[in-house]
Amino acid sequence: MNKAKIALVTGGSRGLGGDMAIKLSKKGFHVLLTYHSNKKEADKTVNQIEKNGQKGYALQLDVADNQSFDAFVGETKRVLNSHFKASTINFLINNAGIGINTPILETTEDQFDVLVNVHFKGVFFLTQKLLPILSDGGAIVNISSGLTRFSFPGFSVYGSLKAAVETLTRYQAKELAGRRIRANVVAPGAIETDFGGGSNKNDEGKRTAITNITALGRVGVPDDVGGVVAFLCTEEAKWINGQRIEVSGGMLL
Repeated sequence: MNKAKIALVTGGSRGLGGDMAIKLSKKGFHVLLTYHSNKKEADKTVNQIEKNGQKGYALQLDVADNQSFDAFVGETKRVLNSHFKASTINFLINNAGIGINTPILETTEDQFDVLVNVHFKGVFFLTQKLLPILSDGGAIVNISSGLTRFSFPGFSVYGSLKAAVETLTRYQAKELAGRRIRANVVAPGAIETDFGGGSNKNDEGKRTAITNITALGRVGVPDDVGGVVAFLCTEEAKWINGQRIEVSGGMLL
């Protein structure tokens, strides 16, 4: 029996990231996930991973704090050795994020900097720091957004940074090809989670508007997305590289 491969999912405690972690475990992968502050939810996700017959572990990480990345990589190496009996990860899923919905005229420099640190600088440098322990033949999946293809007022910074991540992904696919590391983007549409205040779950007016512009006629749920991420880590996806896959139910077609 082959040794199970290991996926690292940032922001994997709940919501989209939690579903990704669980779906990866259902594909037969061990999962190391990170959480920002909600250890209770992270532990619940780890328990579900273990119920699926795989090893799970949760580490705290603030992706906005790039000064903490060296220590995080050191802790990751320790956990890989002690808990997973391994020295490398096979898949990196850059999912952690926050939502700030602010019009251009009202966006502060502090808000801008936080979004940059979380959604682009953090993704760039955390990946850089983890590349030495990402195995050859592995894969990177970066999480973007439908907001790079269509626009709604208030998401100018967020959408622009996700577009930057999509461009970065193509560069990763090109530069890491010598190690046979694939890099792809999954871009969810409107999903009902607690992200950005949870309006996709709780605001009925917004939910109706989303339903009306989505071909499949409903708001998305985390279960719609996690399986796509897990698929991109399988052998079946071995020839998919440098691609953007939108998972939106057909928004604004």
